[in-house]
Amino acid sequence: MTEAVLVALRGASFAYEDGPTVLSGLDFAVREGRALALLGRNGSGKTTLMRLLSGGLRPRDGELTLRGRAVTYDRKGLLRLRTTVQLVVQDPDDQLFAASVAQDVSFGPLNLGLPDEEVRARVDEALAALDIAGLADRPTHLLSYGQRKRTAIAGAVAMRPRVLILDEPTAGLDPDGQERLLATLDGLRSGGTTVVMATHDVDLALRWADDVALLTPSGVRTGPASETLGRTELLTEAGLRLPWGIATARLLREQGLLSEADTGPRTAEELAALSAALAGPRPPAEA
Repeated sequence: MTEAVLVALRGASFAYEDGPTVLSGLDFAVREGRALALLGRNGSGKTTLMRLLSGGLRPRDGELTLRGRAVTYDRKGLLRLRTTVQLVVQDPDDQLFAASVAQDVSFGPLNLGLPDEEVRARVDEALAALDIAGLADRPTHLLSYGQRKRTAIAGAVAMRPRVLILDEPTAGLDPDGQERLLATLDGLRSGGTTVVMATHDVDLALRWADDVALLTPSGVRTGPASETLGRTELLTEAGLRLPWGIATARLLREQGLLSEADTGPRTAEELAALSAALAGPRPPAEA
């Protein structure tokens, strides 16, 4: 990979007070322009890793770097980090606190000391990006769960980060809400935002991510999504199952219906299209 490293942990270790070591000697990099899915069993350290990357936690050993420079944990250093990296937690109710949607989304830009005109522009831009412009004046306590999720993400987007880290962003959403959110993330990526998503959903990771990082007891394993999620031994170590798209592709290859060079289906729609193509044109019905 030749993409520039935006933020990275080098030899990082972390343990909570009076608790065991969660991460030890970790090397982890977020590369510009690559959609990265972070996967692992409960307790594997995903949340800790995300908080280390966003500056919410400080490594016990090792360092966090931003564009190759070590991050300092004074006000200036953390401001530099948080204008580049933003974390959105899983439960939007842990992040929303203002009376209305627009007020909540404006909180970060206001804290940067930006002029009112710039703050309004950023809020409008973020609300439009998350497709919730019509909710600007809506009280946050009257929002649906999906709307609260979008509002929390909009608050991070208003900071115009280069890296957006999302903890289980599709959890609790219905299928339509998931699809709308994924389309929104595609739009953010097209606009230059690098997105990191923590998820338990290996099928979603295969479909969405360029790269995946598997947190295992022996360390983190990062690589291209289709290749890494096909390594059964790594998935077992990480407490995960084989994605159905990869399992389906293997079955099709065993049956001689898919070549090694062909990409397997990642969604039900892709499988349906592949099935139709393999079936070929139907003979005309007899009169």
